[in-house]
Amino acid sequence: MKILAVSDIDAKYYYDYYTPGKLDEFDMILACGDLHREFLEFLVTMARCPVVYVHGNHDKRFAETPPEGCVCADGRIVVVNGVRILGLGGSYRYKNSKFMYTEKEMRRRIFRLRLSLWKHRGFDILLTHAPARHINDEDTLTHRGFECFVELLDKYKPKYFIHGHVHMNYGPHFPRKTQRGDTVIINAYDHYVFEYDGPPTAEK
Repeated sequence: MKILAVSDIDAKYYYDYYTPGKLDEFDMILACGDLHREFLEFLVTMARCPVVYVHGNHDKRFAETPPEGCVCADGRIVVVNGVRILGLGGSYRYKNSKFMYTEKEMRRRIFRLRLSLWKHRGFDILLTHAPARHINDEDTLTHRGFECFVELLDKYKPKYFIHGHVHMNYGPHFPRKTQRGDTVIINAYDHYVFEYDGPPTAEK
C-alpha cells in the first residue's frame, strides 16, 4: 500500500505543480495538520483515495469548516483500508488555543480512548501533529513533544508514527526518518511517500 504523508505546508509538488494522474499511485493520504482546507479537499478530489487528517495547532478554523470529503481521525481510532489509525492532533500548549494541550491534557485524551484501544487491539499507525518527547523535538515549548506519545509507542508498538510540526528547514539535525523499536517514525513536513510495510492487521 502506497501512502502519501503531508504536513505544515501545502506541498507544491502535488498542488501548485499538479499534473493529471500525479496522485493516482496512492492508496491513502495522511495529513498531520497546519494545512489549508482547500489543499486537503484538492487532494481528496484528485487522488480519489481516503485522506485522513488530524488538526495542527493552527487549525482552529477547521472546527467550523472542516475539509469536505476527508476523514478526521483526531481523538479517535479510524480503520481505513484495513489499517488502524490513532489520531492525536495539536501541539504542546504554549498559549491558550483550541488545539494546544499540556502533557496532562494529552494524557487525558489518550485515557478516554482506552476502550477503543482495547476494542481495536491497538493500532497500526499513530498520526499526530506534534512529535514525541526527545524524539526529534525541541526543548522549546512551541516544538516540544509529548511524553505520552513515547509511552504509546512502547506499549502498542505500531508500525508507523507519522507527525509534523517540526519543520525540517529548522536545521539539519531534524531527521526525516528514524526508528524506535519496531516503529518507523516519519516527519511528514511538506510531503513524504512510503510503502505500508506488511499486511493490514485490523481484521485479525
